[in-house]
Amino acid sequence: MSDKQTNRGEVAVVGLVAAFGFIVGCWILGAQIKAIRLGDRYVSVRGLAERTVKSDLAIWPLDYKEAGDDLPSLYSKTEADKKTILQFLAQQGIQPSEIALGVVSVIDTQANEYGGGKRALHRYIVDQQITVETSRVDQISAASQKAMDLLRAGIVLDGNPGQGLVYKFTGLNSIKPDMVSEATRNARAVADRFALDAGSTVGSIRQATQGVFSILAANSGGDTGEESGGGEVAGSDGSLMKTVRVVTSVEYYLNR
Repeated sequence: MSDKQTNRGEVAVVGLVAAFGFIVGCWILGAQIKAIRLGDRYVSVRGLAERTVKSDLAIWPLDYKEAGDDLPSLYSKTEADKKTILQFLAQQGIQPSEIALGVVSVIDTQANEYGGGKRALHRYIVDQQITVETSRVDQISAASQKAMDLLRAGIVLDGNPGQGLVYKFTGLNSIKPDMVSEATRNARAVADRFALDAGSTVGSIRQATQGVFSILAANSGGDTGEESGGGEVAGSDGSLMKTVRVVTSVEYYLNR
């Protein structure tokens, strides 16, 4: 009798274990099916963040040239031009440490005897560049407005006065974290609105991608600038004020 009771007890235990295993298996399968269904329900949105900033670096190249047939006198004239330009910059408050002198280049227009074509008016062309680079952007902006004074002094600039002056914004790293957070919040707001219209709620993030940071001329209204690597587009142009922009792409799960 005791043997029969023992066998019945063993069978009951095995039955309980099997039932428990079946329940656990069903729970795991149900969770997997739920996860699969959840994976099919998501929304892709984008969040935009923009900031208007002031450039913090100015680069102003001043190219000037002289042409003639007597090289020694041309060199003397070029040196006089350089002195005049440096005096002009000093009057505008530009510091010597902010000025770089380029190498003087000389072109002999008659060097190629068999070049053909129309003969040049002068044999020699002497060219030099003086470049100003400074973080005092307001100082440069004011100085560029007075560049016509150089023309009045007889300096032949390559291009219009102020041409070639560019401004840059180098403080992107200081505003990146806040801008990414703002773009993500804006993306979440768009997802919430979509989910509300669909009768759902927004769940966790499925996938997120930070877009390229672009630095554009203020109010440009378009994606301009130069690809600089590292997920950035750096704008180098004559605009003192810049617009920094980033677009973040985020995918959110949707809950029923």
